[in-house]
Amino acid sequence: MSEKKRQNHAQACDAENPNEIDAGSVTDNGTTSKDSSEKDPNVNSEEKECCSSEQNDSESGQTNVNALQEELEAVRNELAEKTSKCSEYFDKLQRTAAEFDNFKKRSIKEKEALYTDAVCDVVSAFLPVIDNVERALKAISDDSSAQTLKEGVEMIFKQFGDVLKKIGVEEIKALNETFDPMRHNAVMHVEDEAYGHSVVIEEFQKGYIYKDKVIRYSMVKVAN
Repeated sequence: MSEKKRQNHAQACDAENPNEIDAGSVTDNGTTSKDSSEKDPNVNSEEKECCSSEQNDSESGQTNVNALQEELEAVRNELAEKTSKCSEYFDKLQRTAAEFDNFKKRSIKEKEALYTDAVCDVVSAFLPVIDNVERALKAISDDSSAQTLKEGVEMIFKQFGDVLKKIGVEEIKALNETFDPMRHNAVMHVEDEAYGHSVVIEEFQKGYIYKDKVIRYSMVKVAN
């Protein structure tokens, strides 16, 4: 084999095995010689340490990847759990809002029904009085005396008072009582030594009260 052919053969072998360490090299005269790494033991030791270090780094990197994957999976599970809880709470909120809206509507209807019933009860209590007024008007004639009319009006007035008491409405006591701004409305004030301090001496208009609520204040004159 010629020198040129041997060189071409050596180059082809090197191209086919670029990562392998050649056992020998071609000399100028075509003969092979031992690689210097085989002659120097320190070179092999450094190569082994380098390979060991790369292997350890690879194992450490794989461990870190596994740990990150486990952490990511835990976060995903926690997120799914929180999402489920949020959906549950949102459903409860929607149901509560719907129930509260229905409650408000029922309350309004019940309030209207109570007011209607109260008005009907009051009107029903006054109907007998209206009936008596109607009868009195029909009974009045040209020859009716003033006394007869007076008795009829007094009877109706008494019946009005009875109806008010029946539904719980009472007159506010005012005459000769100590002035009470929570029940009396003083429209006049006089100085008179015959009366005590802040005494109601005259009532211009009666006041009425239902339980603790004043329906109308008594219009009065107060002395001193």
